[in-house]
Amino acid sequence: MRTVINTPSGKIGAVVAEKLLDAGKEVTIISRHPQKVTALFKRGARLVEGSIDDLSVLDTAMKGADALFWVTPPDYQRPDFVSWVEAIATTAAATAANNKIKHAVVLSSAGAQAGAKAGPLGALLTVENAFKNALSQVTVLRAGFFMENFLNDIPTIINSSTIYGYLPIGEKIPMVATSDIAQKVVDILLAKPQKGFHIEGIHGPEHLTPTLAAAFISQGIGMPVKYEEITTNQARKGMQETGTPNFIANMLIEMITAVKAGKTYTAEPRTPDTTTPTSLLEFARTIIKPAVEIESRKKLVRK
Repeated sequence: MRTVINTPSGKIGAVVAEKLLDAGKEVTIISRHPQKVTALFKRGARLVEGSIDDLSVLDTAMKGADALFWVTPPDYQRPDFVSWVEAIATTAAATAANNKIKHAVVLSSAGAQAGAKAGPLGALLTVENAFKNALSQVTVLRAGFFMENFLNDIPTIINSSTIYGYLPIGEKIPMVATSDIAQKVVDILLAKPQKGFHIEGIHGPEHLTPTLAAAFISQGIGMPVKYEEITTNQARKGMQETGTPNFIANMLIEMITAVKAGKTYTAEPRTPDTTTPTSLLEFARTIIKPAVEIESRKKLVRK
């Protein structure tokens, strides 16, 4: 089996590539920056250098492949992000079909069913449908809120013991570690692919409110942490103060508005198959705590 991976230097794509190579499978990786995937290349992955929005690059990578793992790159610096995402997914799906790829695993997100007018999240429904319309065997994985997102909150955790977020304070949502997402992808790729189009959730061990998430993080890192919900206006003001370009701010505000309006609820029910093992408490102890300690030491040095 040969699998094509379009984001081999990402948190999930890199782990999927490593695990497939560990299993003795052939892997083709697409990368504009070969220096970022040297380790995979040295392990035997076939490298196709170039951009995923280049049809010739996609075609070269997919020749002779059996499966494709597709991740939407979070390139929010593009003013045309949503239309670009939709276009490259449509091209990739058609190219996969032309090369007779048997199975595509597509990483999506909980709430993708919201569709248009949901910022970067809104593009994912078009991505899902592009592969659904092109291939006979497609597995879409709608993952919950990445636990890694909390790493972005380390500065305010250190400075004010607070996580500021736009998630509604009382809403329970699935939270999942990217390592568990990668393992789920590998398990699906190594199994016999199901015929047809399937949407599966990846939900972590339990749904959590942001307040409970902050409590687990507090316990895991050994210092007080609380959650404070910010309004849409506060989110926009914060982006302005940090110099976020208007096109990015507008896209993110559109997503935040959809989330607060309840349009991005988790449509997929929790089942034993959608439940993954890494708890937020474990993640806080093993990932967030060391990161907080490193940043705290840097802060002392800067003083």
